[in-house]
Amino acid sequence: MSSPAGPEPLLSQNQGGVQGNGNGKPDGGKHKMRNQPIYANRHMRVVCIGAGASGLYMAYKLKHYFTDFTLNIYEKNPQISGTWFENRYPGCACDVPAHNYTYSFEPKWDWSANYASSREIYTYFNDFADKYGLREHIHCEHEVVGARWDEDNTEWAVDVRTTDGRRLQQRCDFLINASGILNNWRWPAIPGLHSFKGELLHSAAWDDTVQLAGKRVGLIGNGSSGVQILPEIQPVAAHLTTFIREPTWVCPTRGMEYHKYTDEEKQRFRDEPGVLLNVRKKKEETLARFFSVFVTGSAAQTMAVDYMREQMKQKIGDAELAQKLIPNFSIGCRRLTPGPNYLESLTLPNVTVVHGEIKEITPDACITEDGRTWPLDVLICATGFDTTFQPRFPVIGRGGKSLAAEWASEPRSYMGLAAHGFPNYFMFLGPNCPIANGPIIFAIELQGEYFARFLNRWQKEGLASIDPRREAVDDFMAQKDAFMESSVWASGCQSWYKDRKTGKVTALWPGSTPHYMEALASPRYDDFEIKYHGNRFAYLGNGFSQTELNPDLDVTYYIREKDGGEPLFRSLQSTFNAKSLGDLLQAPPDLAI
Repeated sequence: MSSPAGPEPLLSQNQGGVQGNGNGKPDGGKHKMRNQPIYANRHMRVVCIGAGASGLYMAYKLKHYFTDFTLNIYEKNPQISGTWFENRYPGCACDVPAHNYTYSFEPKWDWSANYASSREIYTYFNDFADKYGLREHIHCEHEVVGARWDEDNTEWAVDVRTTDGRRLQQRCDFLINASGILNNWRWPAIPGLHSFKGELLHSAAWDDTVQLAGKRVGLIGNGSSGVQILPEIQPVAAHLTTFIREPTWVCPTRGMEYHKYTDEEKQRFRDEPGVLLNVRKKKEETLARFFSVFVTGSAAQTMAVDYMREQMKQKIGDAELAQKLIPNFSIGCRRLTPGPNYLESLTLPNVTVVHGEIKEITPDACITEDGRTWPLDVLICATGFDTTFQPRFPVIGRGGKSLAAEWASEPRSYMGLAAHGFPNYFMFLGPNCPIANGPIIFAIELQGEYFARFLNRWQKEGLASIDPRREAVDDFMAQKDAFMESSVWASGCQSWYKDRKTGKVTALWPGSTPHYMEALASPRYDDFEIKYHGNRFAYLGNGFSQTELNPDLDVTYYIREKDGGEPLFRSLQSTFNAKSLGDLLQAPPDLAI
């Protein structure tokens, strides 16, 4: 069973039945047999950073499929659910269908609408934690401020600071970073920003006490947050001025329009699980099959542009404004957002759309590059996050190498999951993961499953450290860069998907979500340098299997009437010819747009 969460001392000698020191290292001399059956577990200590969707899934995975482990999840906020606790601005909601913003095995029948509010999503993750008893592993108001790899003991030393100023150090065998990418918000780099004497707000640090009614409100940004905020605050503001530096595509894909579920629909979802399952699968298929739109020059891209341009023209109504708001770059270059009521709100009498850069901010106004002054009482910055993938605290690996220094010019990861020189360190939603390629929650599940395979080997086979080889990282990065040349993500727009200096796509996976699923299905262990505690065959133990030592198990499970079950191993590679790939790109699926 798992141990209760809490800062633990170093493991005592021989814990887990491994001869040697607390980490199972041999004391030298002749190899001694472990008097345990093959694949016997040893105690495993895991530290996870963050209790959002990723951290909660890791806790679920460990608690339900592992034994003999200690898990400590450190969450800097006073409550769990990550970005859905932090983001509480007006109109905050998921920008994918709510029925697909759930774990694949944990549906929710009573979402209020197709695009659920942040409060509903926050409740979903809290309910998930309660249902599966995950809170015992979580320490809120505990922020990880540093981590250093201890090569001698093959473990991480993790430094933690509490909100009341206490410091503690936690030792662990695996460090899993589940802190996410969109949680380190930033102010825009505009001269004079903090000289503003009115109310200054950021979308990711919203102050509910600020009153907007009857005020002159400025809104900087038209990304996902800005698009959600504007139609919510427009009805109450005396006047709303929105500052737009670059146009963006705002339109739901066909079949994904905003819809508020009726009581009858929700009742049917509850009473007829098959109906809900069909809804989830259909929407998931739409998301998964949309990927062909992201291929430059594809018929899917052309058709999507034509469809969404026409939709935006109809919603805006004003031809001159539409010309300024509809982008010339490819759909998907920036994150596509459904934006219910956003475009319609831009033409209302109390809304002014200002195009171009803000040159300066004074105590009571914004001054744009054309010299005009826009007096304001409240200024809202919906300007996003630091998406450089630089860790917010020192992560020191082998040889004293800093992850921040290693990634100073480019975040070079192994498939977005691990970094060379940082053993036993895994990342959820690291660089070049499918955060906008398709359904994100399922991608998190794939990553958690992948990590679990390594943790399982560590527990059962006497592994000491797991480190992706540099040549494997280099080869992955080369493949990623080659793919991105054919994607819309590398085209001409300003986007947090790309490095601002080099233009390289750093945030997205080089393929679709189904592609990602197959890529992670079977870990390529030869891409890793794996070290063992002493003899690599010590896990063979005393010659007995665990099956034969348990009288309740079938020791002859392999005797059967026919070979109709799962083979010992199987390839997930599909037979796919060049003609069918060409057909896919030139004839998008019916659900794609």
